Amino acid sequence: MITVAIAEDHQALIDGIRSYLEYEEGIRIVGHANDGEQLLEIVRKRPPNIVLCDIRMPKTDGIAATKILQKEYPETKVIAFTMFDQEEAVRQMLDAGAKGYILKNSSLQIVLEAIRTVAQGKTYFDKKIHLPVTEKNKSKSILSTREKEILGLIARGKTSHEIADQLFIGKSTVDTHRKNMIRKLGLSGAGELLRYAMEKKYDF
Repeated sequence: MITVAIAEDHQALIDGIRSYLEYEEGIRIVGHANDGEQLLEIVRKRPPNIVLCDIRMPKTDGIAATKILQKEYPETKVIAFTMFDQEEAVRQMLDAGAKGYILKNSSLQIVLEAIRTVAQGKTYFDKKIHLPVTEKNKSKSILSTREKEILGLIARGKTSHEIADQLFIGKSTVDTHRKNMIRKLGLSGAGELLRYAMEKKYDF
């Protein structure tokens, strides 16, 4: 039997999922919550196999709740259930310990498939999202806003002089940002920085 708890701040959505899963063999809904604090209370009383967890919730959001659950109840597996398809949201949930990520506009059949797959010890990700699959993808979050802006211009083939002119800064400042990005991203030089920028296709 796969036990499931649902954390979602829209009760109508919870009701819809409950109605769909109610008659599915081998699955039992053991609780639902409208905010992160309620979810933690439910899990602490009776840890389920799976938590279907929204990211944006009152009191304690899904990312914080997932971190707590994975620390206290590592056997409970979290599936993010959200409208956010941005890579940064995916990365934060994966870093928190989520084993799956599905979008709210997915069919209920997808929800069921995700629950069964993650319960088997596998991962499940909605085909509509882009996964941050490499360490270097994660590394981009350590870049400053200005560095990301410059990286986007590098990806468009701009020289340091052109970047300096466009951003109204000195060329030496651009060169310093380049060196800092190479260091932060663990790259070996300017050529690798250019390849990195081109491969990642930054959309600034």
